[in-house]
Amino acid sequence: MEEILKQFPDLTDNQILQFQKLEVLYQDWNAKINVISRKDIDELYTKHVLHSLAIAKIQPFEPGTYVLDVGTGGGFPGIPLAILFPETRFYLIDVILKKINVVKAVAEALALKNVKAEQMRAENVKGDYDFIVSRAVTNMPDFVYWIKDKIKKQNKHALKNGILYLKGGDLTQELADFPKATEYNISEFFKNEFFETKKVVHLPLKFKA
Repeated sequence: MEEILKQFPDLTDNQILQFQKLEVLYQDWNAKINVISRKDIDELYTKHVLHSLAIAKIQPFEPGTYVLDVGTGGGFPGIPLAILFPETRFYLIDVILKKINVVKAVAEALALKNVKAEQMRAENVKGDYDFIVSRAVTNMPDFVYWIKDKIKKQNKHALKNGILYLKGGDLTQELADFPKATEYNISEFFKNEFFETKKVVHLPLKFKA
């Protein structure tokens, strides 16, 4: 929590309370359903919450933005981003129902009115989004294939509409077919050693008529 407060000093009292509640909520759910690996639950704020918020360092979301979180698992990166950007609409999907049930319960406990969660395959999602976020659910070529027709036409951010992807390691081969992709090293923002090889990848995608 200390690092979150340091990195995002303009949080409201309500947002601070929501972030503080995450630990108890996820520990409680993890005791029932293994939504986060046992070894990671003790480092929830670094490995899950702060990691999710790295996207906000690359591109803060304007009010009225629509964001799709594909393969959200227990709600990452969607839930932390929804706390940070209460005026952005987040649609969190995953194919595993028990994980979506956890996301719904966490969103309800935090009174997040800007979160919708459903069991859904990315290919079946209807509608257009400013950004599509995810945490390394698959390789980039497959991910682009899933969501390539779900991008809004009108841009309103510094970065063009498209994918904001959390991934680690050497992505040279994976991104070889995407010359417009930009890699941002999370270690430039967060100094914990966990982030040394972690990146946010931005891949602009055109609207498909």
